[in-house]
Amino acid sequence: MMVTVEATGKLTRRMRVELPAERVEKEIESRLKKVGRTAKIKGFRPGKIPVKVVRQRYGGQIRQEVLSELMQKSYSDAVIQENLQPAANPRIEPEQTDSGKDFAYVATFEVLPEIALADLDKIEVQKPEVDIVDADVDEMIENLRKQKATFETVERAAADGDRVIVDFDGTLKGEPIKGGKGKEVPVILGQGQMLADFEAGLKGLKAGEEKSFKVKFPKDYGSSGGAEDLAGKKVDFAVKVHRVEEEKLPPLDDSLAELYGVEEGGLPQLREDVLANMRREADDKVRADVKEQVMTGLIEHHPIEIPASLVHQEMHSRQHEAMRRLGVEDHDKAPAIENFRPGAERSVRLGLLLQQLVRDKEITLEPARLRRKVEEMCSGYERADEMVASYLSNAQIMQQLEPLVLEEQAVEWLLEQGKVTTKKVGFGPYMKPQA
Repeated sequence: MMVTVEATGKLTRRMRVELPAERVEKEIESRLKKVGRTAKIKGFRPGKIPVKVVRQRYGGQIRQEVLSELMQKSYSDAVIQENLQPAANPRIEPEQTDSGKDFAYVATFEVLPEIALADLDKIEVQKPEVDIVDADVDEMIENLRKQKATFETVERAAADGDRVIVDFDGTLKGEPIKGGKGKEVPVILGQGQMLADFEAGLKGLKAGEEKSFKVKFPKDYGSSGGAEDLAGKKVDFAVKVHRVEEEKLPPLDDSLAELYGVEEGGLPQLREDVLANMRREADDKVRADVKEQVMTGLIEHHPIEIPASLVHQEMHSRQHEAMRRLGVEDHDKAPAIENFRPGAERSVRLGLLLQQLVRDKEITLEPARLRRKVEEMCSGYERADEMVASYLSNAQIMQQLEPLVLEEQAVEWLLEQGKVTTKKVGFGPYMKPQA
């Protein structure tokens, strides 16, 4: 086997492989004899068919099969021989296939980049220390009260916090707008459910009253899939109020705890549970933020070339996942694949860097961590122990989780080497940053 390799780009390789005709013909003859022993051709007894007849009947098919198999086998042997690491499947084009002549083909493919990790101790991370105070818990308890709120009809003008039941009809230059008509629609004023001008038009109205007013749509309206033709336009709305309802919150006592399934300990126990949950949420966000900083630092210190083939595969995968989430089956209606390029490039780059880190530092999967990951996933469900056992015995699920756990271990290793500082932050501003 003769192999020549040419670099046609930073990561692109053009490899020509040539196999001697003798090897090809020998394999074809062997295959013809094997077929002749079992072939059934009218006029000949099984196993007694002349090789010439077998060649006439099956020669072309057998030759194609042999050449295909030789290409696959010799390609694998050639990349090992040349110490190449293909990033994805090659594009193979036969160059010489004539009988009696040396068989040759050209394989074009991308290789994985050579990565030399350095400056890992220079990755800087600022770890938030989240301070949860009584006022934060009070606010969360108040949110829980609002979730259990009821509404009672009142005979007064609508104000912030009220639920107004309205009919509305929107028109632009006298023509109805898409989605601009509703019957007995509940609108809670002050929550931003509707556009600001619409809510402002409802304030001060009483049951039975009707009103017309203009609503200005934002300039970016519809950018996420709405009616782009309304962006920046002033739309006429006619509304009729059926009812004005006032919010009634449950009392701030043990009965609130019972509404949330706290059977013992009453309101103090509910506050403890809420605080514990807030702490878990804050810890989860801190871990995610720290991981993001580590990943960003790793990328910034290693501006490597990445194979376009891997990026395209990742873009395609993300596009199909988006179609699944949106319930889109027609590929012509799928989100544009270029929308997924930035995320795909980052994912591929991180994947290659982390793989190199795992190899270089010999980071191995810790079974105890894998089990903890499964237990975290199953916590909060009924029969959690049974779910854990089921997941651990499911090879497919474990194969999906193992890279995630190994990634967590790699992030921790980088954290130990990097420069970590801390910064105190309040729960509210940290968990709900202002736009």
